[in-house]
Amino acid sequence: MQAEDMEVPIINNLNDNGDRQRPKGKDVFKDQQKESESSMESPNLEFEYGDTDTLTAELSELYSYTEEPEFALNRDYFEEDFRSHARGRRWIELTVEEQRAYVMKLLDALEVTDRDKRLKVARAILYLAQGVFDECDTEVDVLHWSRHNVFLLYDMGIFTALLELLSMEIDNNQACSSAVRKPAISLADSTELRVLLSIMYLMVETIRVQTEDDRPEWRAAREAFKNELGSPLYNGEPFALLLFTMVTKFCSMNAPHFPMKKVLLLLWKTILFTLGGFEELQEMKVRGRERLNLPPLPEDSIKVVRAMRAASPPASAMELIEQQQQQKRGRRSRRSAFVDSLEGDSPFPKKQPLVKQDSLDTYNERDPFKNDDARDEEEDPEDTDSGIEGEVDPLDRDVIIQPPPPPPPLRPPTERVNFPKGLPWAPKVREKDIEHFLETSRNKFIGFTLGNDIDTLVGLPRPIHESVKTLKQHKYVSIAEVQIKREEELQQCPLTLGEEEVEETPTEMLYLGMLPNLSQYVIALLKLLLAAAPTSKAKTDSINILADVLPEEMPITVLQSMKLGIDVNRHKEIIVKAISALLLLLLKHFKLNHIYQFEIVSQHLVFANCIPLILKFFNQNIMSYISAKNSICVLDFPHCVVHEMPELTAESLEAGDSNQFCWRNLFSCINLLRILNKLTKWKHSRTMMLVVFKSAPILKRALKVKQAMMQLYVLKLLKIQTKYLGRQWRKSNMKTMSAIYQKVRHRLNDDWAYGNDIDARPWDFQAEECALRESIEKFNSRRYDKNKNGDFTPVDNCLQSVLGQRVELPEDFHYSYEMWLEREVFSQPIQWEGLLQNP
Repeated sequence: MQAEDMEVPIINNLNDNGDRQRPKGKDVFKDQQKESESSMESPNLEFEYGDTDTLTAELSELYSYTEEPEFALNRDYFEEDFRSHARGRRWIELTVEEQRAYVMKLLDALEVTDRDKRLKVARAILYLAQGVFDECDTEVDVLHWSRHNVFLLYDMGIFTALLELLSMEIDNNQACSSAVRKPAISLADSTELRVLLSIMYLMVETIRVQTEDDRPEWRAAREAFKNELGSPLYNGEPFALLLFTMVTKFCSMNAPHFPMKKVLLLLWKTILFTLGGFEELQEMKVRGRERLNLPPLPEDSIKVVRAMRAASPPASAMELIEQQQQQKRGRRSRRSAFVDSLEGDSPFPKKQPLVKQDSLDTYNERDPFKNDDARDEEEDPEDTDSGIEGEVDPLDRDVIIQPPPPPPPLRPPTERVNFPKGLPWAPKVREKDIEHFLETSRNKFIGFTLGNDIDTLVGLPRPIHESVKTLKQHKYVSIAEVQIKREEELQQCPLTLGEEEVEETPTEMLYLGMLPNLSQYVIALLKLLLAAAPTSKAKTDSINILADVLPEEMPITVLQSMKLGIDVNRHKEIIVKAISALLLLLLKHFKLNHIYQFEIVSQHLVFANCIPLILKFFNQNIMSYISAKNSICVLDFPHCVVHEMPELTAESLEAGDSNQFCWRNLFSCINLLRILNKLTKWKHSRTMMLVVFKSAPILKRALKVKQAMMQLYVLKLLKIQTKYLGRQWRKSNMKTMSAIYQKVRHRLNDDWAYGNDIDARPWDFQAEECALRESIEKFNSRRYDKNKNGDFTPVDNCLQSVLGQRVELPEDFHYSYEMWLEREVFSQPIQWEGLLQNP
């Protein structure tokens, strides 16, 4: 068994509390055997990555299953009030003007002082936003009327009224103090907040999603709402800042009753709506490069990733043991097996060794779904002897294929190797890499260097000229490099270059609002992520994220307990999904807006232990997490409010849905891997953290998930640390190395694949991070420090103008002025000789 597979044990047992615990003794062996069997049969996952799941899935995740009785409550409050207004008619039968008149009546009723009456009106509004489901026959009708009503509510100014009520609830110190004193907080403690946040979420999510049959006035309303949410209209801050405040207040234990799942979902969707999703980011990147006169992007990364196919996963420890045993058996009996297979003398069928399907596919030329990497695997006898990555011994192949193929004739190596049709990514080279290459070449051939000169090639041999030409063809200048260079110029020449014009984009306004409390926001989000991670054990001092899912009366039957258990797991998964998507969006938007905005968020994440937290998240049976069935389809909204509720049984709850994988969990895993990539890219000290935390075996196990995008980001993380893992690791993981070569972008003079076993650069984490922090602080003080008492502020030396300035004096100045003169001026001796001394 290889050392890497033993370094981080597979953890997939549950204790009585539902927490994961380390298996012992024989359980480890059984557990690894199960995992190896599952990995051999793991199918390709037909998963399409995007900003969000389908609208129905996103709306259903807003509600916990314990909130199901409240749907009927919302309907009853609406019908009780609506009956007196409509006189026997239904909502869908009213004209638009009549509907507007009724919404105006509800808006007036929201301003009453009685808390209970306000809650009833808010529930009636929530029922409208949910699509008046009692008057609909199908889920499509519910979504149609929900969309119609949400645009009507926005047009009537409901969102602004809800915002005022939300601010009141956040500042409600009485509710906060009573929640802090309670021994157990339940769903009932957050009723008002949950109703308000649900309406706001439905409005943001419904208006955000664009459909083909939208009316022109709806499109105008979408743009207006988007600008409104992204602008500092709410107490001088964007709406997202209010939600961030709720998150920090909850994590500081001052408001344990806040419904955190709804807050995080609303925060994520607000950021997604106001700043834009992944496709908008790509368009913004293209426009940004045009503005800076940079060459266009070599390819559209979204399209490239979608066109990729998953590779077969590397072998686990159990598979390697089995294959080594097969090799030993094969060497002992290869002659007899070979003879028997040709002559067929024996009346008994031969026992075939167990092999991976991917190995058989190597010989199956007619298989239309065969992976490219199956054809291109190494057949070096050195590698097969050491039991590498699930390859079968060539001698055993005689037993598998009957009759065996004749030995191939001797051919040049170029004919034997089947190169892939084309690599997915265009190679890239940084200007720094070209400088380094030329510096090394000049030192070698001439004996001196020319500094940052990449054009002078005098005295260098012809092959170096060709190399430089090739490097320059693939040279890529990023927006970040231009921004760093511009920032250096502004720091050096603050007077001559003048003030920088900063465009007031939604990203810029959000950063400006977040900057004073940025570290608190980051730490709070990571605390919530840790509490929701499946590998985390419940601790008494950890924050309680289940306040808005636990009912007032705890379950008494087995069925109720099973339902609550599924609900709790689903609740945690949704929190992980929202936080991972939110952090990734913030990092990507800040990086595009300005590299130092991205760097400060990254640094706060690293200092708050985000890297080990993500590795801890992946230190589980990742296939089990991705295929988890923590959903009860019949209880999902809007299915549960339209169809008759079937009787739930323990068997139906255990069965779960029929999906091959859980969309939200696979989405969360990819997001977390992308965040880890963003934190470690081009940062030597953070790459060394991956090595120190022994991330290689954890990441290698994540390759078992046969989904191209997830594998790509795992391979990227393995690539950056490969050179530090040693020659033996590289030799034992040739299949992984091959997958990196096929799927990850090439940096032409990067020595990731061999590393020369040189001593790694000294890991001076503190020096690297301090230098980066210094650059960030200079950027923030130059751009956002509004104090005009800096080093370069002009000084007024004119006595007349200084004495002529009007100075506002306090009211009591006239009374105390004479006393101040006596004490501070007349009674103090003046030492004139002090003026003659050198300062």
